This record gives sequence, C-alpha cells and structure tokens, in this order.
Amino acid sequence: MARLNLLEETRFEKLPVSVYPDEHIASKTVAARIATLIKKKQEKGENAVLGLATGATPIEVYEELVRLHKEEGLSFQNVITFNLDEYYPMQPDAKQSYVRFMDENLFGHIDIKRENIHIPDGTLAKEDIADYCIAYENKIGELGGLDLQVLGIGRTGHIGFNEPGSAPNSGTRLVTLDDLTRRDASRDFGGKENVPTKAITMGIGTIFKAREIILMAWSRKKAPIIRKAVEGEISGNVPATYLQLSENVEFILDEDAASELTRFNTPWLVKDCVWDKQLIKKAVIWLSSEVKKPILKLTDEDYNNNGMAQLATDFGPAYNINIDVFNQLQHSITGWPGGKPNADDTQRPERKEPAQKRSLIFSPHPDDDVISMGGTFIRLVDQGHEVHVAYQTSGNTAVWDTDVLRYVEFAIDFNRSRGENVEKLEATYEKMRRSLEDKQPNDIDLQEIQDVKAFIRKSEAIAGARFAGLKDKNIHFMALPFYETGKRVKNPVTEKDVKLTMELLQQIKPHQVFAAGDFADPHGTHIVCFRIILEALTRLRKTEEWTKDCWLWMYRGAWQEFEIHEIEMAVPLSPQEVQRKRKAIFQHQSQKDRPVFPGDDEREFWVRAEERNRETAEAYDKLGLANYEAMEAFVRWKL
Repeated sequence: MARLNLLEETRFEKLPVSVYPDEHIASKTVAARIATLIKKKQEKGENAVLGLATGATPIEVYEELVRLHKEEGLSFQNVITFNLDEYYPMQPDAKQSYVRFMDENLFGHIDIKRENIHIPDGTLAKEDIADYCIAYENKIGELGGLDLQVLGIGRTGHIGFNEPGSAPNSGTRLVTLDDLTRRDASRDFGGKENVPTKAITMGIGTIFKAREIILMAWSRKKAPIIRKAVEGEISGNVPATYLQLSENVEFILDEDAASELTRFNTPWLVKDCVWDKQLIKKAVIWLSSEVKKPILKLTDEDYNNNGMAQLATDFGPAYNINIDVFNQLQHSITGWPGGKPNADDTQRPERKEPAQKRSLIFSPHPDDDVISMGGTFIRLVDQGHEVHVAYQTSGNTAVWDTDVLRYVEFAIDFNRSRGENVEKLEATYEKMRRSLEDKQPNDIDLQEIQDVKAFIRKSEAIAGARFAGLKDKNIHFMALPFYETGKRVKNPVTEKDVKLTMELLQQIKPHQVFAAGDFADPHGTHIVCFRIILEALTRLRKTEEWTKDCWLWMYRGAWQEFEIHEIEMAVPLSPQEVQRKRKAIFQHQSQKDRPVFPGDDEREFWVRAEERNRETAEAYDKLGLANYEAMEAFVRWKL
C-alpha cells in the first residue's frame, strides 16, 4: 500500500527522485554511495571509473570523500576519473580552471594517481580539439565506460556544458555557452564579459553510457529547472530531460530544489492531503489563479474540477472556505507596520503596544533596506517609531573601479582648492591607478581601494537613510568580519560576527527586527547575515527578558518576492510613497543604471523593487482584495 501511495504521489515524475532535508545530508549520501562503489571494485581488484562534475553543487560531496580518506582510510588508488568539462580557452592554473577546482576540492587531498585524472584540456590549439575529444571518448571506452557519472544542472537545463539544442547522442566536443550560463559564472570571472564563450564538454551520449547516473541539485534557485527536467516533456530546449530516457538515473535533491515538483507544490493534485490552515490558504489562492476568479466567486464545481474535491467535502461548502481565506488575506494588509495605537489588534499582523516601538532594520548590503522595504521604512519613521538601521557589510566589492578614481580625484581637487597639501593623497592616487590598470578579473583590490569603495557605499547608505527620515545617530555600520575579504569568496562566520550583532541588539533592545529573507541572493550574503541575526537572537533569548517581546520580520525584494500564501504582513504604498521609495533608492548612485553584480535580473534595482511591489498589489487585487498601487510584503519568523 505504501508503494502504491508513493507511485500516486510521484505520477507526474518521469524519473526516480530522492529528496533529502538539506544538501548536507544529501551530499553525505552521495559520497557514501561513491565510497561503496570504490570499495566493491577494490575487493574485486578492479578500477572504479568515475565521471565528476564541478561547481558549487558537488563541493560537500568532495569534502566528505576527503574526510572518508583521511579519517576512515578510503583509498583512491584504484580510481580513474573523467571530468565533464572545462572552459575554453583556459589555463590549468587560472583561478576559474576546473583543473584547479578539482585539485583544491578533491584531488589535492586524496591518494589518487595523477595519471588516473582526466580533465578536458583548455589550452589546446583549436585545430587539435576534434582529435582530442575523440581520444577522450576512446579512453573512456577502453576502460569499459563510466561506472558512475555525477552531474549538476544549470538553470538552462544543461548537464555538463550541453546547452539547449544539444543532441541526445552527442559526444565530447567544443560548444558555445548560453548567455544565462555565462551570467551565472560572471562572479567567478569578475564580470560576464570575462567569461569564455566556449567550453569542451562530455556529450549527452557519453553521459548516457554510464552504468549509474546521479544528478544533484540544491536550493530554491534550481527548483524551476528541476521541475522541467523531472516532469516536463523531453526537449532539446532542456537537455536534462533526455535523462528521462535512461534506466540508470536518479535525481538527488534537497527540499528547496524539489519544492516546485507537483507532490510538494500542489500536493492536492496527487494525493489526499492533511489539510491545515496554511495548506488550505495556499490551495485556494492557487485555485483562484488557476480558474481566474476572485476568491469569493469560487464554487464547489471549481473545487471538484481542479483536484480539490476532498477539501470541499471535508471543510465546505466552498463559500465558507473562501470567506475564511479571504479574511486571512484581508487581515494581512496594514498601513501600520509598527502596529496601530488604540486599535483592536486581534486581527492585525502587528501589536498595538507599545504605541511607539523601537524598530531595527538589518540591511545585508548598504542598499537592501530601501530597495526591499523602503516604503515601510519611511512609514515607520513617519508614524513616530524609533527606527534604527544596521548595515551588516560594507558592500565594498560591488563598486566600479572607475568610481574609485573619480571620488579620489574629487578629494584631491577639493583639498587643493582649500590650500591643503595633497602630496600624500596624490601618491596614494597614483598607486591605486597603477594597481587598477594592472588588475586582472577577480584580483583582490589594494586595501586603499577597498576602503574607498566602502566609503562610497557608506555615504550612499547614510544619504538613503536620511532621505527616509532617519537621524544620523540611528544609523549603524557593522562591517561584519566574515565579509571583509576583498574578494568574492567570503570567510566563514566567526564568533565575532555573532557578538557584534548581539551587542547592537542589546544596545537598542528592539520590539521589531526586520531582516532580509530573500535567500535567492546569488552572492549568498543575505542568508549568511540572516543566520547571524538568528543565532544572536537565539542566544539572547536565554538571558534577556526584552527578547520575549521582540518580533522578527523577514523582507524580500532585491532578488525575489514572497508567494502570496506566505505573506503575513502586506504594507500598501500610495503612488506618492512609491515615488519617495524610488528617490531613497536613487541615493545609491554606485548601484544605479547597472550594478557590478546584477545577478540574472538585468533590471535596475529600483525597477525590480517597483515592479515586484506592483505585482504583489495586483495579485491581491486579482484575489478580490483592495486595489493598491504597490505592496511590500513580510513574513514573521517565529523564534
């Protein structure tokens, strides 16, 4: 019976999928399977032939394999490896080289024989590539083929560098990279313009010959392409869908990557559900969108015809369900994000007491506050609350080099005009200029350059907070140490990061904390900063009484938005308030027009923010709620 139920739940899935609570558990599982394969081959006196992948996805798998080697004696003497791909052209010692990646993350820490390592050669003359690729294929064939191929998946659906349009029988070859693939790699290369346009990749046909294929994916960012790969029609537009034809494949996912599969996203379509308040709310909002009717116009027939008959039977009639969900949405809307004084707050998202709250807005980067919740920020100040903003990082990697020279030139001219001695400043300027002229992609800036970039972001943050109405004494710059590396890869979080956050919280003793909850941030800074806040509050709750009355609200906007069913507080903005928010964002001139790291959204930050806020308001309107110009959305994190 259990197997029948599972088959019913997964009936939209066209290949085997295993879902784990998080990427850590999933990675250890994959590493254990690789280790088991290696040991079985050792017992038979045979080689284990592995196809390996690069990128962020397999890093923890490799870490666990290294641990198994060092702590449990797992030997790689009988292992032969073939990597999927390499950029072209690419020197093996370049920072972005997959040769270097594999050495740093796996090969340099285990006892594998160097002659058993095969990675496509990015240094070949172009006329030699075709013969090299044939030899690569032949070598795999001579060894009896791949025992196990490990894959990640790109957001174009590529496996290896088999981009959309790749043939299912393709072999190892030179390919042209998709624009989205190059955008995703842009941070590794210091800008998309520095990412190679081509790569050498193992083909889909080569991958298919492996006796076992494991595709891994972590994070919500991968969820849309995973759904296409697992549930979509086989198509050259999504090369990973070809894996549906294999009998030897398994997708191993964390819960976030699996979140858009039917059994998790709309479970009522595949099984009888245990209906709780949140699932009912999600299902009714989905139904309203599906049949394009406001919630209060949904009928029993709509429920029955769209896989929700069980809900109507158990909790109906439909109109009663509609009213309940409509009221939940109505109660999430408030023009008083700090609570409305002298009002009944039983149906409001925030408490009425104390009437004037201490509100602390944490901003991971120096502009997240006004981009993501600028309207609410302004309204909290206007309504008389004691508002503080804390900029957690300097943001000094996200300033154009040309801005640095421009600001220092301004400083030289200003000081010279006042009769000041500018010799030292001019010498520093010349040193900085020479450094920038010689700078290669992803080189670490001189400390002086890092400082100027931080000063630029700081001055803009102050201007934005002042525009929102904040006093200078309520503006805090934390410069958390984990971030201050001057490079893309940041340091691990340390006790100092948490202690600095605890000290600020103890100083302010806020009734409300606002923190960035858009973990789709491609830099990873948002989730790191959120975890630091969470750790600080968790520790303080053990000893500090004021924390019992401190609520934590998450905001989004710079990189994504909350789903409507998730929203617990929606703050409507008038056209005038949208304009004020826009002007607050405009204070961040270094991020305007085109930021250094825009992610895969080419819109300016102020455009992203306005369009997301407008889309939220329009979604509420389509559900039958009041029609506002824009809305900022928040979800409360229950400590």
